[in-house]
Amino acid sequence: MGYFDPVVETLDPPALARLQREKLAALFDAIRAGNGFYRRKLGAFEFDPRRDDLGGFFELPLTTRAELEGDQTAHPPYGTNLSYPLEQYVRLHQTSGTTGTPLRMPDTAASWQWWIRSWRTIFGAADVTAADRLMYPFSFGPFIGFWSAFESAFDLGAMSLAAGGMTTSARLRYLLDNRATVICCTPTYALRMAEVAAEVGVDLVSSSVRALIVAGEPGGNIPATRAKIETAWGARLFDHIGATEVGAWGFECVENPGGVHINEAEFIAEVIDPDSGKTLPDGVPGELVLTNLGRLGTPVIRYRTNDRVCLTRGRCPCGRSYARLEGGVIGRQDDMLLIRGNNVFPAAIEGILRGVDGVAEFRLRVIESGALTDLEVDVEPEPAADGKALVERAANALRDTLHFRPRLRLVAPGALPRFEMKSRRVTRGDGEL
Repeated sequence: MGYFDPVVETLDPPALARLQREKLAALFDAIRAGNGFYRRKLGAFEFDPRRDDLGGFFELPLTTRAELEGDQTAHPPYGTNLSYPLEQYVRLHQTSGTTGTPLRMPDTAASWQWWIRSWRTIFGAADVTAADRLMYPFSFGPFIGFWSAFESAFDLGAMSLAAGGMTTSARLRYLLDNRATVICCTPTYALRMAEVAAEVGVDLVSSSVRALIVAGEPGGNIPATRAKIETAWGARLFDHIGATEVGAWGFECVENPGGVHINEAEFIAEVIDPDSGKTLPDGVPGELVLTNLGRLGTPVIRYRTNDRVCLTRGRCPCGRSYARLEGGVIGRQDDMLLIRGNNVFPAAIEGILRGVDGVAEFRLRVIESGALTDLEVDVEPEPAADGKALVERAANALRDTLHFRPRLRLVAPGALPRFEMKSRRVTRGDGEL
């Protein structure tokens, strides 16, 4: 089993809570000294991490993305969620903007080192060592993407292979020529690389790749998607979850796949009822709320992630007592679709379709007609598949699980778009959701 810091990662719950309070005290010191956003937001509250237990912390107001966006609009370009003078910030990244206005998130040198440490925990859990060669098959831009992973690999002493600005076939050749052992990408792009490898005659199973660390989408913890990737590559898949405004908070261990741990040495996690905002007991699905403890320059306190999860606790076979999300992130709260009276997450549909042999790609379209909402599914077959039979199998699989049968439409091989970063497979009418 792999660790970055085995002493911290195996702390018992009381010791872990003490560590969180110590880090929370340092965070509140930084906020009270210079963070205009949280001084205004928390000014009426008297919570003191050095005096009060975490029960008082959970009574503080929640933070939303809309608040951060509004603050940056009112105080451009970076808002007032800055604990230090702007001259101390050395990095800038922003959210992808797929869910609204991009958030700009500056980091100080110390906060960036915190990002790197967080990724060292992810690498440790996946048994990545200095002997590995990590490849990043995407174009680096202003999005956090795997920037922090790239620099964390440098900190680890491993070789990093930047593979932006290439076609997929060129990346496959680059992978083979440089004998990459670990691939960091989205689940969708892992599937795309496997698809192109089959087209050009590259046998990924016999390559040097032994692990893929995927992020950006739920696919890493969708069993059918995971199985398809691992079979195509002949390698172990590790899911990772993070967010630009929060940090690299979730990782999968070797010993217990099918869920992700929350790095509770660096984050305080809770689950709330998304409607009432009340904290829910462990094991009850709800919305994940996170506080980052080491990003003092641009912190988020009790931040609503919009991720629907089921959090459990207990000592894992890997030895960690960190909270665990069964099945990773179930879906985004605002991604949930109401189809014929049924609540459906796109990730659930992906799990069904990826389990149907012969499905190369798919796209969902929500059709609204008066008071009725229906779902249309474009299904792209693999080149050798019988399209008509495939559509029937896919329709039956969806009906058996979802208890309704959406409209299915067969499209030609290669007709649907492929994605390098986050996929966009859901549209409403003629536009993307």
